[in-house]
Amino acid sequence: MKTIVLKLSGPLQAWGTKSHFEYRRTDYYPSKSGIIGLLAACLGYRRDEDEKIKKLNDLDFAVRIDQRGELLRDYHIARKFKDNGEVNRTYVTNRYYLEDGVFLVGLGHKDPDFIDSLVKAIKSPYFQPYFGRRSLPVNYDFLLAISDKDPVEALKNINWQAAGWYKKKNSDEKTRLEIYGDSNLVQNNYKELRKDRVISFSQKERKFAYRYEGKITIDLVGLGLEEDEKTKENRTTDHDAFGAIGGEDVFI
Repeated sequence: MKTIVLKLSGPLQAWGTKSHFEYRRTDYYPSKSGIIGLLAACLGYRRDEDEKIKKLNDLDFAVRIDQRGELLRDYHIARKFKDNGEVNRTYVTNRYYLEDGVFLVGLGHKDPDFIDSLVKAIKSPYFQPYFGRRSLPVNYDFLLAISDKDPVEALKNINWQAAGWYKKKNSDEKTRLEIYGDSNLVQNNYKELRKDRVISFSQKERKFAYRYEGKITIDLVGLGLEEDEKTKENRTTDHDAFGAIGGEDVFI
């Protein structure tokens, strides 16, 4: 098993599995179909290449909620015009986003070459990847780590990635992180259906099926709950953007 861990920390994200017409909703954490769409863009797949895209469903998937996003509604007025240019009607559309969320996504497969091809595509994407909508680009440290564990075990061993202000607000002894993943990766009795298994992204007829998803919670002990004094003393305000994006892959 080989797993890549992605960090999703854009200021706005949208992971809708129940969006219809004027209402563009978002779930409270990333969907497997949304991540598959992002990977398909990196690989250069077209929307109607169903067979290529469906193979990405074979990836083992898990997501850890490091910083809960706040729900944001963006209010729109849209107009529909007649053929002669006159206004047919005006209507309201509601688009929902997650604001300031931070999530870790683990994607694993038994074929390491398949994972290596995804890493290569993520580093040099064919199409621009984004967090659910085209206006929401990925963060610079999007590809966070590579592991030889399954996605759930990989997510259990990565430091808490929340922002400093969020850690300060929520760092108490009862703080726990939730991990949602494919039900075969989570060994407990909790199981629910989520409609985010991709059948087709075609604009003519998008189709999604259900998959079973499990849930566990983990303690934050040992996951960077608080900074030690040495780390605080050595902290610098210098910003090296090129150094941040040019580092080697982290293997955990």
